[in-house]
Amino acid sequence: MRQTIDTARVATRHRNKLGDFTADHRVLLLIGMALVVGGASAGTAWLLLKLIALVTDLIWFGQLSVKNLIIANTTRSAMWMVLAPAAGGLVIGLMARFGSEKIRGHGIPEAIEAILLGGSRMQPKVAVLKPLSSAISIGSGGPFGAEGPIIMTGGAVGSLFAQCFHLTAAERKTLLVAGAAAGMTAIFGTPIAAVLLAVELLLFEWKPRSFLPVVAAAMVSEVCRPFLFGSGPLFPFTEHPNMPMWGMAAAIGVGIVAGLQSGLMTRLLYAAEDLFDSLPLHWMWWPMLGGLVVGAGGLADPHALGVGYDVIRDLLSGHPTTHEVSRMLLVKSAIWLVALASGTSGGVLAPLLILGGSLGWLEGQMLPGGPSFWALVGMAAMMGGTMRAPLTGVMFAIELTGNVEMLPILLAATCAAFAVTVLLLKRSILTEKIARRGQHITREYSIDQFELLRVADVMVKNVDTLPVTMPVDDAVAFFTGEDVRRHKSYPVVTADGRLAGMVARSDVLRWRTEGAHQAVTLDDLVSDTSAVSAYPDDVIGRVADLMVSADLGRIPIVDRADHRVVGLIARKDLLRIRTLVNAEERDRSAYLMRERVA
Repeated sequence: MRQTIDTARVATRHRNKLGDFTADHRVLLLIGMALVVGGASAGTAWLLLKLIALVTDLIWFGQLSVKNLIIANTTRSAMWMVLAPAAGGLVIGLMARFGSEKIRGHGIPEAIEAILLGGSRMQPKVAVLKPLSSAISIGSGGPFGAEGPIIMTGGAVGSLFAQCFHLTAAERKTLLVAGAAAGMTAIFGTPIAAVLLAVELLLFEWKPRSFLPVVAAAMVSEVCRPFLFGSGPLFPFTEHPNMPMWGMAAAIGVGIVAGLQSGLMTRLLYAAEDLFDSLPLHWMWWPMLGGLVVGAGGLADPHALGVGYDVIRDLLSGHPTTHEVSRMLLVKSAIWLVALASGTSGGVLAPLLILGGSLGWLEGQMLPGGPSFWALVGMAAMMGGTMRAPLTGVMFAIELTGNVEMLPILLAATCAAFAVTVLLLKRSILTEKIARRGQHITREYSIDQFELLRVADVMVKNVDTLPVTMPVDDAVAFFTGEDVRRHKSYPVVTADGRLAGMVARSDVLRWRTEGAHQAVTLDDLVSDTSAVSAYPDDVIGRVADLMVSADLGRIPIVDRADHRVVGLIARKDLLRIRTLVNAEERDRSAYLMRERVA
């Protein structure tokens, strides 16, 4: 009875070590650090927007101010309209060539690379050059948003702060993503969408250790935002149209069209990149060439230049004409694709909102609810489908406009766009760039079977063992015999089956060389204190860790109470888990039908 009680207590203590999550007290430290990162990233976002306004006012209006003037209202000549974006592109090319190549592109792929491949370490010069280059690009007329650069810059702030302390790569990643989420929150006032973007796009995990600090950083940024940018939604939208019974089907249709639009834009973007790659010019000159195309587009429609927040407001609350929206859709698409493919610096989020919103507005001419309503639906669908982050797209649209009642329509449209892009394209506009650099990433979250399955589920129960009374001479003969089916190691057990140790082929060969095998048994040379073992109720991940740390190919499994050998796990048994997972994905048996036939 006493032994039964002790066994139960041991098993209970073991189970208490396991839990739904792996968070420990260090999450509190990370939350505290994230509060600092969140405030710093909010300040960095404010600085970036002021830099963009400064460059815009100086280049297009000759004013040394930060008044957020609209490029379309400039009185500069047509020649200036073409040359200004080209000059900005030339400056960015020089900065990338002699500063850091990390400033090229829209920032999110670079942040992903830093997380997955760079140990979440960013260089200090990236934190300086990225916002500066983005301000020059957007301020000189580049058709980009500020969100991509601030995601990378905020991430750099978090990474640099983390590098000042003794943190693991996973903890540095948490603070990097916290800075990115805080920067996005500061600009758009969308803390929930920023956190969802972190989960769907940047963290590559769902753990309290990373989730809670990211939330903390976003909340700090949201608290700071009224003092930096003002309060309230960025694009207020108060329409509440009464949809007919088939309104949800219409939303799905708009989402499908947005998904097709997203797939087309992604393919065209990388076709344009291939075109630039074929040019007999150093990539330093490409942003200047892209700037010439941007300037030409500005002649066709000046409203297509710059961030374009005024265009988003017109689509949601203004009264643009069909001709104006159609022209914006075509011009913005062309100059954005060429400029981004040229390797200049700028974000993709605002352009995606404009492109999806423009097409949704045009579709709204034929749908109930009004064009502005469908413009918002198109924005969310375009963002969710292109970035492969549907929940982020939904919450982003809701928080931007403050209109919660559109949630079901937005969810239907965005998930439809997501489904189309996932089925049409292997990679998104964000990950294709990484893949072209020779790296493959997967964005699917799934349960790690090594942390789910128990040792008892996969261990070999009929174990070949050697008795402790075996003479070492017999053990030498056993391992050096002609039977090629011998394993490299065997558990050594006592008469009652308890583990006494492990003996390997290398051990007996050493004993024979040293002459230590004369007139002794295995009991004299092996020790249970040095034997690595596991228990049937351990998770497989612990056994895998033991194999790696101890450099073993086979580990005996012993009963937790009396230490009797009850099984054994070898490397090949761990590999079979992969086969089990694959079988679960492929097996399409109809069990109810099979039982009926039986």
